[in-house]
Amino acid sequence: MSGLEFFKVESTENGGDKYEQIATAVLQDHNLLSIVEGLYLYIDPSKPLFAAAGVIRPPRSAITVSDVGNVLIEEETKATIAVGSETYLAPMLKMLWDRLGHDNVDQPDRFTALINGVTIPKDLKDWVVIDPSESLFKDLIYAVQVIAPEGFKVRRESYGKNRFSYAASENSLPENEAKEILTRAFAEIEEGLV
Repeated sequence: MSGLEFFKVESTENGGDKYEQIATAVLQDHNLLSIVEGLYLYIDPSKPLFAAAGVIRPPRSAITVSDVGNVLIEEETKATIAVGSETYLAPMLKMLWDRLGHDNVDQPDRFTALINGVTIPKDLKDWVVIDPSESLFKDLIYAVQVIAPEGFKVRRESYGKNRFSYAASENSLPENEAKEILTRAFAEIEEGLV
């Protein structure tokens, strides 16, 4: 996937170009550069106010048990999962242990998971192992906190529907001004992505 399709830094003082370098490096370090489609940063040290608005590409779909391996329900209380991809094996085993009990799930070798001694749910193959969207916005907000100026501890963050926003200040947060800037930022991002 490509990187940012829209990126703007608005700064009331010189040095705004440094935030572009910082933001790109932070997003790259956190493996978010291919996920963020548009980003708008606003910095006004005199207020002090930092705001960020972003639009993301749709996240990957959830990884299910059937994505990790083939599920064979042999009996009402016995099933075998032939692991095809070890990438998500550890999270799948943890999820199975949490939901079915550690004593009922065994891994005799690295390509097999056995379930025994518990009623096998009919929808076992559809159980979600990992949902990437659950942690995505937390990762984005964390990355924006790293980008924000040091000492800007009073903050508001929002995320959902492929959008996220963040506003921070040293003292009290000028809510109306932050809201106005973020509204303008989202409008510019959406216009720039068309």
